[in-house]
Amino acid sequence: MNFAKSESGQDVTTKKCYHLVQFVTFAQIAGPFNETMERDHSARDMNTDDRLDQLTHWVRRFEGLDNAMPVPASIDASFRRYFRVQGQRSYVVMDAPPVQEDSRPFITVAGYLESMGLNSPRILEADLEQGFLLITDLGPVQYLQALQADPSRAEALYADAIDALLVLQSAGKAYQHKLPPYDDELLRFELSIFRDWLCEKRLGLSFSATDESGWQACCDILVRQALEQPKAFVHRDYHSRNLMVTEMNNPGILDFQGALEGPYTYDIVSLLKDCYIRWPAEFVAAQADRFLARCDYDPPPEQFRRDFELMGVQRHLKAAGIFARLFHRDGKDGYLADIPRTLAYVADVLPNHAELGYLAALLDERVLPRLAETGP
Repeated sequence: MNFAKSESGQDVTTKKCYHLVQFVTFAQIAGPFNETMERDHSARDMNTDDRLDQLTHWVRRFEGLDNAMPVPASIDASFRRYFRVQGQRSYVVMDAPPVQEDSRPFITVAGYLESMGLNSPRILEADLEQGFLLITDLGPVQYLQALQADPSRAEALYADAIDALLVLQSAGKAYQHKLPPYDDELLRFELSIFRDWLCEKRLGLSFSATDESGWQACCDILVRQALEQPKAFVHRDYHSRNLMVTEMNNPGILDFQGALEGPYTYDIVSLLKDCYIRWPAEFVAAQADRFLARCDYDPPPEQFRRDFELMGVQRHLKAAGIFARLFHRDGKDGYLADIPRTLAYVADVLPNHAELGYLAALLDERVLPRLAETGP
């Protein structure tokens, strides 16, 4: 279906949106990114109504959406917002302010996922100058909502999610080299978010020279472990808030624009040790075995367990730091309650890894007690 119309109402030809863009490395964007992120974040709320007016005017240009009234669908942890509009069917409009969000990776990775046969939003129309995208609607039910409402669905839903992840890794081999690398610098930057935003900013913990040395030694171990793993197409946020329950080709996959080429265990640990919902260890182990049995990389079971656990430590430290940063920098308090669950995953596995003794002591003696005192 051709959505575009001219101002006179005549159909006009639109270009296919799945053009490839040149990804950049983390080193190229780290400085500008940090400068933007440290600005006065009151800018997030400026001209919100103006952008909604612009978005409404933009989407009404398209056939069947002449009278569309955008209704909030969701807001994520970035500057992006999502609205539903109704025509002959339901669509989603993404509002991604160009100053803060580059929509080109979303468009490119959406094309990769479509080529793999995975169920992800299709780009119907795009205006990168304004930061608006019209995309297909995968429905309103997140995995998280479905699992909380009926935990008995977990076995079937996770089976589907693992099947889709295996396709992502297998078919993704044709595309992963086009993605930015999950490199040493980015892994270390992510770990620094835990130290800077949770330990120092949120909990008021200071680091002595001895602490700094112990922390950096643990970072060295976690980064080396991640870099030594086989490389795969990494979604990077493959969890219950970014998977949608769909009637066909379940699950629907969202929030993939940060995809990287990186460790093969990253997405499976993100899925099974979810920051937003926790499952018994036996269930997690059974699902991890399901993944391992069909994984292209075929590691020995003990190596997989080590990769899985240590990759989880890196991810969960980062996530706990991000949840603190979302509150202190962006004024979003909805993620604070997820910090204890997220850190519990780290505490669970540290006894298996004596080389991370400093991190175990940091959590047991300082972070978790302080968290209990102050609340998340």
